[in-house]
Amino acid sequence: MPTRRRPPRRHPVRRSARRPSRRPAPRRRTAFRARPRGRQQERVIQAVVLVAVALWVAGRLLAWVAANPWIVLVVLAAAAAGGVLWCRYRAARIRGRQEELRALRYPVEQLDRLHHRQFEYAVRDLMVRDGCADAIQVGGAGDNGADVTATDPYGRRWVLQCKHRAAGLAGSAVGTPDLQVLNGTARQVHGADVAVIVTNGRVTNPAVTFAEQQRLHIVDRRTLALWASGSRPLWELLRAVPPPRKPQTLS
Repeated sequence: MPTRRRPPRRHPVRRSARRPSRRPAPRRRTAFRARPRGRQQERVIQAVVLVAVALWVAGRLLAWVAANPWIVLVVLAAAAAGGVLWCRYRAARIRGRQEELRALRYPVEQLDRLHHRQFEYAVRDLMVRDGCADAIQVGGAGDNGADVTATDPYGRRWVLQCKHRAAGLAGSAVGTPDLQVLNGTARQVHGADVAVIVTNGRVTNPAVTFAEQQRLHIVDRRTLALWASGSRPLWELLRAVPPPRKPQTLS
């Protein structure tokens, strides 16, 4: 009989030992810490006590006023007297300020020594002296070419651009570009009836010509000296000023 061949023995394949997988450690849940109820209760009790004390004081005060009604008359009389004194004080201050402004004088050499921002305030004060009660200084970043705005007693809207020169006549002259800025914003942006450029220095001849063509007004060093050292309003020193809007406001 033929002998059967035995199949070769298969050696078992050695498998490498698997490393146990490392699982991330579970996150610890932090317990929510609630505020102790004792503190909340203390705050509630304190609030209740304060309200009760305030109500008690108010009740006692009302009872005392009811028992002494004359105190109400005294308080009202004192308040009325205080109001009258305050109004008189305010009126006296306003009158004193107006008298100071009426007597306001600036030598042009004093204007030369001012800072450019102080120069703008000086121009504003001169407009107030002339009767423009609402004159304000608005110069600064984004002023759109206006440093002082005012409304004169005749109802005309004034927009003034200030060009201060520390060296006076020796400083740089005001040129046509400065007037172009004023011409582009004074009427369109600020609603000016009278657009003026004020300088303690000099103005170039082309700028003067441009101002005449565009109905702009120039206050040069000579005109500024007359205006600041006298009592005549600016509209009496300038030529070709628009007619008054409200002529009946002045007698």
